[in-house]
Amino acid sequence: MEAQFLVQPWRRYVSVFILFCSTMNTLSAVTHYSIPEEMEEGSVVANLAADLGLDVKTLSKRKMRLDVIANNKYLDVNKETGELYIVERIDRENICASKTTCFLKMDATLENPIRIFNIELEIMDINDNAPHFRRDSIHLDISESAPVGERFSLNNAVDPDVSTNSIKTYYLSESDNFDIEIQSGRDGSKFTNLILKKTLDREEQAVHNLILTAVDGGVPTRSGTASIIVRVLDTNDNAPKFDKDAYKIYIMENTPTGSLVIQLNATDIDEGSNSEVVYSYSLYTSEKTQDTFSLNPNNGEITVKEMINYEDFKIYDMEVIATDKGTNSLSGHCKLTILVTDMNDNHPEISIKSFQSPIKEDILVDTVIAVVSVSDKDSGENGIVNIHIAHHLPFKLRESSDNFYELVVSEPLDREKVQEYDITFTVTDRGSPPLSDNETMTLELLDVNDNVPQFPQSFYTIPVIENNAPGALLSSLTAFDPDLHENQYLVYFIIEKEIVNTSMSMLFSINPENGNLYALKTFDYEIEKEFLFHIEARDSGIPPLSSNVTVHIIIVDQNDNAPVIVSPWRAHGSVVEEKIPRSTEKGSIVSKVIALDTDSVQNSRITYQFLQVTDATLFSLDQYNGEIRTMRMFSYRDQRYQRMVVIAKDNGDPALSATVTIKLSTVETDVKAFSDLTEVPLEYDIFSDLNLYLVIGLGSVSFLLLITILVTCVLKCQTTKPSKAAPPSRNSVISERNSTIADSTLVSNDAYWYSLFLAETRKGKLVVRQPVPKAGSRYIVSSIPRSTGLTETSDSAASTLQVRQNSFSDLTNLRTMA
Repeated sequence: MEAQFLVQPWRRYVSVFILFCSTMNTLSAVTHYSIPEEMEEGSVVANLAADLGLDVKTLSKRKMRLDVIANNKYLDVNKETGELYIVERIDRENICASKTTCFLKMDATLENPIRIFNIELEIMDINDNAPHFRRDSIHLDISESAPVGERFSLNNAVDPDVSTNSIKTYYLSESDNFDIEIQSGRDGSKFTNLILKKTLDREEQAVHNLILTAVDGGVPTRSGTASIIVRVLDTNDNAPKFDKDAYKIYIMENTPTGSLVIQLNATDIDEGSNSEVVYSYSLYTSEKTQDTFSLNPNNGEITVKEMINYEDFKIYDMEVIATDKGTNSLSGHCKLTILVTDMNDNHPEISIKSFQSPIKEDILVDTVIAVVSVSDKDSGENGIVNIHIAHHLPFKLRESSDNFYELVVSEPLDREKVQEYDITFTVTDRGSPPLSDNETMTLELLDVNDNVPQFPQSFYTIPVIENNAPGALLSSLTAFDPDLHENQYLVYFIIEKEIVNTSMSMLFSINPENGNLYALKTFDYEIEKEFLFHIEARDSGIPPLSSNVTVHIIIVDQNDNAPVIVSPWRAHGSVVEEKIPRSTEKGSIVSKVIALDTDSVQNSRITYQFLQVTDATLFSLDQYNGEIRTMRMFSYRDQRYQRMVVIAKDNGDPALSATVTIKLSTVETDVKAFSDLTEVPLEYDIFSDLNLYLVIGLGSVSFLLLITILVTCVLKCQTTKPSKAAPPSRNSVISERNSTIADSTLVSNDAYWYSLFLAETRKGKLVVRQPVPKAGSRYIVSSIPRSTGLTETSDSAASTLQVRQNSFSDLTNLRTMA
């Protein structure tokens, strides 16, 4: 910006100069221009064509050009206007670094015809550079003894500008001790000297920080600074000085050799060797004092050199001198008075007369296990001794005679809690300060068998899945005994207990060393569901101690039994033949499939479904109770014979199943009289010698029940007077034996289960059907009560069989009979 402001004045100067040159044409053929440095690119210097008398229109044709100066083309000519303009910024300091005047000389060349014009361009300086020092900081070392007025040379500043734009003067920051003197060189450069105007004191201020500023004469002015760091060098002008001039020290007699009495401190505010202090005794210190106390010359420590006895010497006087290591050394001194204090210097003593160790942990309370004595060579209060042990120990001290004490057991001991005791006897006198001594003895306890083995639990419940492999590990029953050695070694036993003439040791085995429990046989949930017995852990002590734990073995059921279909009964194979009237209404019960599963819980839950059915639209099967009902009435298009295959499946994983085939034949409603109904012999000889008495008992009970039912039926028939050939009701289901089911209920605890039907016939015969052997089971078989009509039945039109199972203990016999 400064260059732009200077363009117009320089242009006027250039015009005057060109006018002068035209008048002096006979003297010079050089065209001269003057411009300031740092002009903006594109700035016009002059109209060169007009100054040279050239036709502007011919400049392009004549290919006017300017020389390149030092690979830089600072100027160029506009061939349209003939103006000479700036192409590149011109830095005078870069072109003419060390010159006060700066010129650029170049030639302007034209062709057709060839003419060469000499052009001289003077570059005028502007104040575009600030003064700067070659080093930012100047370090000076000046002794504090330097005289006032002494001069110290400083580095001068440099400014690349010239004339008035160069360095004009220097300034120094405010200082009480220093000033500057400015001098000029032959070339007009300015330099300075630092002058000491006041004596320095290093102890008052060791370093002086000054700022030297160089200022040029440009408009506006520019400046540069440098820091002056003056380090004041020390002289030995201060003597060492102690913290105090006099000391009074109290020291106890018998203070150990080498003990520190006092550490003297003398300081010298000088530095270096002038501040290093050496300590020594003065001639006023007696030899006895110097022999009793040692003085360290380097750090001023006074320590005890030999044993101090109050009775020998009570007061020591000494004088200590501190001298520095300067060239002309200076010194200071102090006085010390050491007063010896009498003390209780004899320690009490303890002596163990007897000590019994080890002892058994069951030792009786108040038993003496040690005798000790105490003594002190001092007299008076210093010779009275007290003895004690720790309060938390199960022992106490009991005085037996003068200065003799007994150590007795005060509480029962338990080795399992504490195996050994460190008993410290501490004796203390009554001196001031009191002195004490101690003696530590270790008391070891011997183990006795006083702890029974302990199981982590008092009751173990162990689930075992049935069909396990013999020899399988069931659990590890480990007890713990806190005693030691043989009192800790445990042996495990199964406490014998017989179940149905079977010993527990035949079913289970336990490792006597580690308590691992094993199964010796394969268990069957349907036969054995749980076992309850005890296991004993016994140590090897004398006498031995033992404890036992209850073990509850629970046999977990597996789905290893398939369902068994018990109704309808199948005489031969798995096919059951039934008859049904064609007039049977919708929803009537045709048959009911009942299956039993000796497994438990999910494994015994049975569902029913059709595997095959002749007409799926005619019958429905309840998947939970197995009832087969008609979904509609029979039509003339339906086949006379219907075949159904029902599967009973349990809920185990994997599921097991059984099937039954029911062949159902439809008959016309007009059924012939029941004259042909006779007593049907049993199809199976199920009366073994073993169950003969049970069958006789069951028959007697059944006979009495039937007589009661017959009497009731006769009474009802006399009151109603039915017709001779009353047609059966629409809900009746005629069985395979052409009989109508009446009221009957049978409860049996025998080894065999019967489904008993009471039939009303002309001959009054009873029919016994479907023997199914089952040991240890209780069944209730009940029929739905009959209506008042002779041949009418209940709304269900079929008997309902209910089975209540208390236990299933003989599934093998049931499968054999099936």
